[in-house]
Amino acid sequence: MSFLIDPPWLFASGVAYGRMLPERTRGARALHTATAATFLLTSISLYQNRRWTRPIWEACRAEDGRDWMLNSGVFKFDHKRAGVRTHAVSALLFATYPWWLLLGERVGRRRGGARSAAP
Repeated sequence: MSFLIDPPWLFASGVAYGRMLPERTRGARALHTATAATFLLTSISLYQNRRWTRPIWEACRAEDGRDWMLNSGVFKFDHKRAGVRTHAVSALLFATYPWWLLLGERVGRRRGGARSAAP
């Protein structure tokens, strides 16, 4: 998970949920909450370099979890000396995660949900 990959992945997951669950039922809300929580828990843990995330960032060939979250193997941000500005922008990006999922759900319901609700 990284800031570059997570939003499209959340959006695509939301589209799939919207197509499978054409109405915003209790079950759909629970799935949304569980998915957003999983992404946030894992991504924030990577950003904080939690020990349990080591297999993830090593598999992604990053120096550590924050390197993976900020650079995704593409950029060259100084992840070792991230300051207040980097942390603030990262917090704002994390705050968008549930929104990406919800946006995808809405698109999925508009595109595929209507078909499954029809007789």
